[in-house]
Amino acid sequence: MKRYLLLLAASCFLATGCGPKAFVKGDYDDVSKENNLNDQWSETDMQKVVQDLVASLVQSPAVAQAKKPPIVMVTNLQNKTDEHIDTQSIMDMVSVELQRGGRVAFVDKEAREDVAKEYEYQNSGMVNGETKKGPGGQIGADYIINGRLDSIVQEAGSHKSVYYKLTLKLTNLKTNVSAWSDYKQLRKKYKKQSVGL
Repeated sequence: MKRYLLLLAASCFLATGCGPKAFVKGDYDDVSKENNLNDQWSETDMQKVVQDLVASLVQSPAVAQAKKPPIVMVTNLQNKTDEHIDTQSIMDMVSVELQRGGRVAFVDKEAREDVAKEYEYQNSGMVNGETKKGPGGQIGADYIINGRLDSIVQEAGSHKSVYYKLTLKLTNLKTNVSAWSDYKQLRKKYKKQSVGL
């Protein structure tokens, strides 16, 4: 009997690959293809909501009717979901997509500390006086873009629904008046299935 059990265990290992598993080989995939591998926020979700919101923003009067590209600063995106989501990545995509169209110009909030350090270096005597830069020449932003990401998760039996809403706002820095606001909604549906060996 003992010998039979050992043979059975060995057969199981050889035939079905029992034991630890690891992802050892991968292939590049097209990032434009939909990715719903699990019920978490994905790059597909980010691409869908950013594309629609950027299209809405560039059609708003604050941008579409501006005589010259408004100067914008992207600030914070609040994550009100229960997931750990890289909100900086979302706002980076917003910035890049807006810049690609050439309808908006940006001041970089994230670069301020680096710029200040570079001013110090350039004014330390190490840089030619005709080419050095310093404080006082920067352009102030006309607007800030910020927003919020919300989610609602519902489960009933073997069914699960995950809803996301990304809201973005464009606020006039001089007046603090909201010049544009819009949101994009997504709902993803899942069904729980038994996973066998």
